Amino acid sequence: MSLAAIHDLDAFGATRDSLHAVAEHVLAPYRYAHEGRIGLVVDDAGFGTPVLGDGESARVERCELAVVRQGVTRTTPLTTLAAAAAACGIEPGAPDVYTAVTTLAPDAPLAIDADACAELTSWLSFAWDRLEDLAGDEIGPTLWPEHFDAAVELGDEERGARGTFGASPGDAEHAAPYVYVTHWAETPADPFWNDSAFGGASLSYAELVSAADPIAAAGDFFTRGRALLERR
Repeated sequence: MSLAAIHDLDAFGATRDSLHAVAEHVLAPYRYAHEGRIGLVVDDAGFGTPVLGDGESARVERCELAVVRQGVTRTTPLTTLAAAAAACGIEPGAPDVYTAVTTLAPDAPLAIDADACAELTSWLSFAWDRLEDLAGDEIGPTLWPEHFDAAVELGDEERGARGTFGASPGDAEHAAPYVYVTHWAETPADPFWNDSAFGGASLSYAELVSAADPIAAAGDFFTRGRALLERR
């Protein structure tokens, strides 16, 4: 999968924040109401809950909310958190297992640009595949609603070799998406650990887009991080 330059970073940021709110206040609570769990999943079409025990699911697909119930899929435009939650049959609002980053404003219009939505879902799909490749036979990635990033934890914690490997669509310190590696314990200094916003390393969207092979670039970044955590 290739990556294209983001067409409008302001529109991307606004769309990211709106979809983050949907993840925190609609999708995660929908899953929590069914299973007592909050983790979301990603595929080529979008992101949302996995298929739940009763066969239901709720997902953002192609800038719409798709709710599957009793084998029937109904799509709803993403207009407000209240409308999205109503389509799921719940009240909007994060469950009490995490502190929401986004504001719960049920009737405020969601700022979702179609191009930016497509770019964001493409990014999540790209990153998810790279993290699944990295995890191999270990537990794969989760899209965490409160952080709105996909991540997997790998390595032996007792040996100080455990870290979080992830991909973010951007945040307060990074306007554009990036992949990252964090270290859970003190790690010998190395130029790889280059991010000033957290204890770890990041590789920016711009660096990935400009790479001859973005898939290989992301894979090499994660592999390098894991090797440093393992002190190899």
